Amino acid sequence: METRTMIAAIAALCMAAANIGCVADRAAARMDRAKLLVGAYCLQPNARSDGHVKAIHDCGVDFIIGVDAADRATLDLFAKHGVGAIVNGVVPGWWGGDGKKAGKMREANPLEKYASGAASLVDHPAIWAVDIGDEPSALDFPYYGDVVRRLREAIPDTPLYLNLYPNYASVAQNTGSQTVSQLGTATYAEYVDAYCREVPLDYVSYDFYPYMAPASMDQLLSRMYDNFIVVADACRRTKRSFWYIPQVNSREGVPPASVNQLRFQANAALSFGAEVITWACWCKGWWTNNVLDADGKQTEQYEKLKLVNAELKAIGPRYMRFRNVATRLVGFAAGSPQRSSLPCPGAPDDAGYVRAANGAPLIVGEMAARDSASGERAFYVTAADDPGDAHNASFDLVFSFSEAHVEAFGGKGSIPLKRLPDGSCSVPISSCGGVLLVVSPAAR
Repeated sequence: METRTMIAAIAALCMAAANIGCVADRAAARMDRAKLLVGAYCLQPNARSDGHVKAIHDCGVDFIIGVDAADRATLDLFAKHGVGAIVNGVVPGWWGGDGKKAGKMREANPLEKYASGAASLVDHPAIWAVDIGDEPSALDFPYYGDVVRRLREAIPDTPLYLNLYPNYASVAQNTGSQTVSQLGTATYAEYVDAYCREVPLDYVSYDFYPYMAPASMDQLLSRMYDNFIVVADACRRTKRSFWYIPQVNSREGVPPASVNQLRFQANAALSFGAEVITWACWCKGWWTNNVLDADGKQTEQYEKLKLVNAELKAIGPRYMRFRNVATRLVGFAAGSPQRSSLPCPGAPDDAGYVRAANGAPLIVGEMAARDSASGERAFYVTAADDPGDAHNASFDLVFSFSEAHVEAFGGKGSIPLKRLPDGSCSVPISSCGGVLLVVSPAAR
């Protein structure tokens, strides 16, 4: 009897160990960080039917942020259609807002609330991560570090999601008549550095919306590039992944974003090394012209986003074979209002070059192979000549590298190279478009 009991106990332990391994494997398989992932914000109650969730998948969206963890019917539909959910309703919510709450998170949301919330979480195949907050002040980063460590103890196999302010949030030197400091630091670079120092998450996520007001387009674009540079540098320095939130929506009174405006945001992010693109917004969340209207019906943005997401998915497998090591603004005229105010070298390297035949500005992201044994490198090039989509153009991208073999890829697959008399090559590119150049050390 004792022998049978012991055998049963050993079998139970083995089963438990296997189940733990399966849970970890399932968690890793759900949000596959080896892939270029595309997500979106907000899912309203009137957009949770089977047809609605299928449409999310068909649009090329991998996950949605803002799904109630207790809404098992919607999670079941997500699992059915292969869509992931970053859920809320598990732990206390937090949004930095206008900065008046800066530094008060520890008092408002004690660790016990996070522990009890984590204990209440019932796993589901569609749950990819738990949302733990949005746009916190740097004054709350030390406490966020405590929160992340506590949740990792309580739900070790469940990733955690936290998003940061963009660089147009207010800073400490604002006057009393201006908005209270949102960042909690004197500069945006200090804000991002504080996050990387205090919060043990392996990515940096933030939102930046360049199409808020046409009158300020040049200023917004310059700040957009500055924001990219600060975050991309921090990600390279700390070996974090870069997650970016562009806009598919627009403010009241501003026309709906065009296909090229969507393309530009996504391609520019890839040139700076983004590995996750999360569109704002799928349903009504803020502003207007979202992918679905207030009644849960598709707007004109649905087909636009579907097209751009399909291009991202086409380039994704090759793009994710590499990681960004540097990004350069090429062909931006000195004194251009769109040129970043931060240092950014202007040529790929001594062993080659990339330029537009017509002199158009380019964002050139240099990438190293994740498999260093391959000897490959790559460049993700974005045409930055017309971010506002006012005068779409097509022109040639001209390049030359010392290596013997170059391949070009775009949103529709392989792009044939044209050999030029001087030995360089060219491929066509259009305004706001992106091209991945894969450079190999020898002919294949």
